[in-house]
Amino acid sequence: MRVLLHVCVVLALAVVSGAAGAARLPKLVLAGPAAAVSNPLIRMVDSGALADVAERVEFVPWRDPDQLRVMALDGGADVLAMPTNVAANLYNRGARLRLLNVSTWGILWLVSRDPALKTIADLRGKELALPFRGDMPDIVFGLLAERQGLDPRKDLRLRYVASPVDAMQLLVMRRVDHALLAEPAVSMALRKTGSFPLSVVAPELHRSIDLQTEWGRVFQREARIPQAGIAVMGALRERPDLAARIEAEYARALAWCRDHAAECGRGVAARVDALSAEAVADSIAVSRMEAVPARAARGELEFLFGELLRKNPALVGGKLPDDAFYGVGPAASP
Repeated sequence: MRVLLHVCVVLALAVVSGAAGAARLPKLVLAGPAAAVSNPLIRMVDSGALADVAERVEFVPWRDPDQLRVMALDGGADVLAMPTNVAANLYNRGARLRLLNVSTWGILWLVSRDPALKTIADLRGKELALPFRGDMPDIVFGLLAERQGLDPRKDLRLRYVASPVDAMQLLVMRRVDHALLAEPAVSMALRKTGSFPLSVVAPELHRSIDLQTEWGRVFQREARIPQAGIAVMGALRERPDLAARIEAEYARALAWCRDHAAECGRGVAARVDALSAEAVADSIAVSRMEAVPARAARGELEFLFGELLRKNPALVGGKLPDDAFYGVGPAASP
């Protein structure tokens, strides 16, 4: 009898084990830009944090918002790091996604050769490079400029480029004197100008204007902006168990990166050619990063989305996203 019972237990464990194995996804694709929001995704891949969830887990970088939108619409990724307004826009236009969290609250800086710059109003008449025309950096800058009495198209000379890294290169090579950059491109620029001869690049660069501080001052709010987070795509949005697991692993990886900046920098630089390990490590120390569940961030998101609706409704797909946009599980009130 005891032998029979032992055999039954072994068979039951085998069935459970087989069922668990069969439940693993064949592949899980995590995608994000060359920015701080992607650091935890890369750590999740390198650490094997989701090895029990999928047979293969990989990170795929996206270069610009156009490629991001293609990946979101054609199923090119299961988990996508993206600007929050892009997530809202895609959702309102029918994309199958749910925003899991907001993790990026402060990575935008105006970097300049002029140490006297204090506010965006001080840029009147000057030329500056901006990445991602019509997307998050440009949007935030435009909102802040307009609130300070500037018409960005008339009162400034805007030079749009494809990415923060491109803006950084223009700044480093003395093609422009001011650039709006997102970390880690800020840290890349500061390191490059510290290592090149002065005959090649301009002398000192300064973190002139913290756009998060400007946001808090201009709108009389806390000095942080719900800029980016991660979303689950397609079939994953119907798997609250997996979505919750991914959200938890992302928060764990973000904390690890904060505590192990040098090692995190090496891991990120190994997967994103445009970045250096040292600059990524530098950026971790100065970036406002906190993995806040989307439902808990809803109030701050809706303030941002409300400002965007007033500026240009198309930026968020014409309306505020409904309850189903905010994470998984039971609906929550704003």
